[in-house]
Amino acid sequence: MMFMYLISWVAVVIQMLFLTIGVGAGLYYLAELVEEYTVIAKKVIMWMTNIVLILYGGFIIFEEMPFTLVTCGVLSQVFHHLILRNFPYFDISSVSFIGAVCLFFINHYLAFSYFSFTVYTFSEVMGYFTLCLWLVPFALFVSLSANDNVLPSYAESNIGLDGRDGDVVSNYLSRKSKRYGLLGLFHYVSEYFFPSRVKKIF
Repeated sequence: MMFMYLISWVAVVIQMLFLTIGVGAGLYYLAELVEEYTVIAKKVIMWMTNIVLILYGGFIIFEEMPFTLVTCGVLSQVFHHLILRNFPYFDISSVSFIGAVCLFFINHYLAFSYFSFTVYTFSEVMGYFTLCLWLVPFALFVSLSANDNVLPSYAESNIGLDGRDGDVVSNYLSRKSKRYGLLGLFHYVSEYFFPSRVKKIF
């Protein structure tokens, strides 16, 4: 009996490792797709925010959810629309980005407060959290590294990353040496745990 119990825990640990590797590989693939197709990614995320807004309208009509919960949800989607105006560029010090992050946590608090006192099944609660709270922020999180492969524009050329004036090419090349966002994290982890070997040329 104890032996089977230990085997079950070992199996759970192995399953969690496989799940983590699978999720990491999926995130990496999604980040590569977003970098490759930034225009399509912007349209997809825009459609996601519009669908979530429609869902909040359905909550008002069919579910009678609290006004504060629905209002904060709609307001967060408005901030997501504001973030998408400059997609794939993200300014983490902008009002729209900071507001979206703050509303993300406020929405979670309001949702936990509501669902802890209201009877819903687990699948219904997970459906709300997945579609209304996690889907668009997850898509924006995956898109954080999308501007690494975007060609430079005139707007970037006026002021460099360090606040000094510079030309388009030098600003772009100085940015290309540093990778930020999800892909940058994956490349760092890959290089740290699996350093590439130098091939000998004979």
